[in-house]
Amino acid sequence: MITISTLYPLKFYPILKEKVWGGTKLYELFHKNSKDNVGESWEISGVENNISEIANGPFKGKTLNWLLENYKEKLVGEKVYSDFENQFPLLFKFIDASENLSVQVHPDDALAKQRHNSFGKTEMWYILNVEKGGELILGFNQKMDKQKYLKSLSENKIPEILNSETVKKGDAFILNPGTVHAIGAGVLLAEIQQTSDITYRIYDWDRPDTNGQMRQLHTDLALDAINFNPPKSRMTYGQAKNTPVHIGTTDFFVVNKLVLSKSYRKDLKSIASFTVYMCLEGSTIIETDGYSEELKKGETILIPAQIAEIKFITNSASFLEVYIP
Repeated sequence: MITISTLYPLKFYPILKEKVWGGTKLYELFHKNSKDNVGESWEISGVENNISEIANGPFKGKTLNWLLENYKEKLVGEKVYSDFENQFPLLFKFIDASENLSVQVHPDDALAKQRHNSFGKTEMWYILNVEKGGELILGFNQKMDKQKYLKSLSENKIPEILNSETVKKGDAFILNPGTVHAIGAGVLLAEIQQTSDITYRIYDWDRPDTNGQMRQLHTDLALDAINFNPPKSRMTYGQAKNTPVHIGTTDFFVVNKLVLSKSYRKDLKSIASFTVYMCLEGSTIIETDGYSEELKKGETILIPAQIAEIKFITNSASFLEVYIP
C-alpha cells in the first residue's frame, strides 16, 4: 500500500447517464466516451450505487469510498470528515440538455432527512454552452401560492406559470432547495450539488421515457418542498485573470472561477477541505511534490486536503474551483 504522504491529485472515471433529454455534446465537446442521449457525466460521486472509481496513479481502480475509509481527514479535511465521516459530501456533474429537462424541485436537508434519510439538494449551475434561445426555468412568472399552483396543476397549465430566463455562456446560478427549476433545450452546464439524488418531478412535458413509459410525477411530495417566493438564483461576478474570482457561496460549498493565461502557483493551506477543479477551457499540468497530472477541457480533478500547494503549468486554461467553507 502506498503511504499517506503520497496522496496526489485524483481523477475519476466519469459515470455516464443516458437520459430521454440527453444529447451528444459530452462526446463532441468534452470527448466523454458516450453515445447519443447521454445527458449527464457524473465526474465525482459518492451517491449510493454510483460511487466514483479512481482513474489515475497508484490508486487507479480503487473507489472514492475506499479512499475515504482509508485516508479520512487526509483526503477531505478534519472538519469535513467530522461532519460527514465516510460520506463524500458533494456531487460534480456536466449536463447536456438536448431537450427540456423535467420541471422539478428538491427538498431541503430537514425534509430529505425526514422522508429519505438523505441530504437535501442545494446546487449551483455554471453555463458552458448555449444554443440559440437556450433558457432555464427558475421559479414562477407571477406571484404564486399553494392554491394558485394547485389550480394550474389541476388544469394542466403548469408551463403557463413558469418563469423562463435566457442564458449565455458564463452565467451562474445557485438553486436553493424549494426552487422550481428546469434546464432548457440547448444548454450545456456544470453542476455542483450536495450528495443527493432526491428529485421531485412536477411536470415532464407529457413525454415518454426511453422505454416508452410516462415518467412518474411526484406531485404530493413536491407540494411541501416548493418555495413559492421568487428565487434569487442568478449570481453576478467580476472578471480577472490569474487569480480566483468568487462566483458564489452556499452553506455547503464555495465556487470560484480561475482563468489562467500563464503558469500559476496555488496555496491551499487556507482551505480546510479538499479542492476540486473542473476544467472549462484549455489544459494544464497540475504539479505537486513528486507528482504531476494533466487536466484537459471537460475533465475534473480532486486535490486532497493534505496537499498544501499545487502549480498549474499552462498558457491558457479556465476552471471552476470548488471547496467546502
